[in-house]
Formats: sequence, C-alpha cells, structure tokens
Amino acid sequence: MIEAKPFIARGSKTERCESCLLSIRACICEYKLQYDALASFYLLMHHDETFKPTNTGRLIEDCIAGTQRFKWSRTEPSQQLLEAINHQDIDPYIVFPEGDDYQERMVDFELKPGKKPVFIILDGTWRQARRMFRHSRYLDHLPVIQPRVTSTSQYKLRKAPVAGQLCTAEVAAEMLKLAGDQKGAEIMSDYFSVFNSHYRAARLNRPLDDEAEEKKRLKTYQLSSEV
Repeated sequence: MIEAKPFIARGSKTERCESCLLSIRACICEYKLQYDALASFYLLMHHDETFKPTNTGRLIEDCIAGTQRFKWSRTEPSQQLLEAINHQDIDPYIVFPEGDDYQERMVDFELKPGKKPVFIILDGTWRQARRMFRHSRYLDHLPVIQPRVTSTSQYKLRKAPVAGQLCTAEVAAEMLKLAGDQKGAEIMSDYFSVFNSHYRAARLNRPLDDEAEEKKRLKTYQLSSEV
C-alpha cells in the first residue's frame, strides 16, 4: 500500500477528486472500468510520481483488472513485488527501450501456454526510469521487451525529453496491442484520451466535451461488462 499525502505544487489549491486526482469539475471516475485483459501490468512507481495528478500510471489501474502498483526502492524492494514476479503462473517482462549493454536480455513477445504475460512498467520520468532500471538488481533476471511505437504521443501535459517517447498509459496500450488484445488497447487509449482532454480543459478553464466519441465507447464497454 502506497500512503497518500497532499499534493503540494502548482494547482495544489484546486479542489480535487480523491480518486482520479483531477479537479472536481474534470473528474473522470464515471468512465472507469475493469477490463480483463490478455495481459496484466505491474507498475513500479518512483516515489515522486505517486501523488502527481499528471501521472498516467494510475490510469492503467482504472482500466485493466489485476493491475498492481509497487513503490520502487533501490535497496529495499517490496516483498509483494518479489513474490508476484516469481509466481509460476505468469510470464513477466520489463518494458524498457533496447540497450547495447543488456542486449542479451532483450526478447520478442511470445505468448506462452498456461502463463499470463505481465508487463512491468517503470513509472517515472525518463531520467527516473533509467535510474530505476539500472539500480534494480533484483530484476536483472527478467527479460526486457521494447514497446513498439506505432503513433505519436498525445500526452501534452509534460514535455518528453526525447522525440517519440510515450507516457505510461500509452505504453500500456502499445503492450496490449503487442499481446494481441486490440479491445484492451482501445479501452486504454480511450480512457487516456478522456484524462488528457479533461485535464487540459480544467487547466485552461474550457468546457468539457460530453459528446466525445471515446466517452461513448467507454460507456458502451461498461454496459457490455455488466451483462
């Protein structure tokens, strides 16, 4: 369990939803759903990201059933994480860009019978994620898989340090595509789009678009899952 604390930064005086962390006016909780995807996600979250309203890792928790979040530590890894990644019923991968000094760990995705693929995403800024990858010795035995980037990032709330980089939620959508779960990828992308538009509308004091197609699709998904 990651403890909560007040968000103290620009916009900290805004009245926020305690669940999605967006302003009350821009709350996206009504679009949440728990889709049973073909793959699961473990979010290894840098402590600086835990309480940021701009963090998109929590969007995966809002959409994909079975998503688990763990607080990253270099020297004291979560015991729950260690037990989870070594469970016999899963096939875990660390999602990270290719690198020459760990080329032997790079793999292509392959669905293994009887095992559910689990994608471990290092949730932080690029600089933080790179440090987390280098200093997480307890993950060195796991294969590394690089996400396929099939589109330009739509995340406009932070500036990516390198062109072509995706935010955490967009990475999750690409990994679901890679696992052959197109519906899951669409749900993830639609929910991210709602988050993106609501956050920008609140920040710029613009009206929300209640007729957006992604909102209609998410409502349809919700109704179909209740049948």
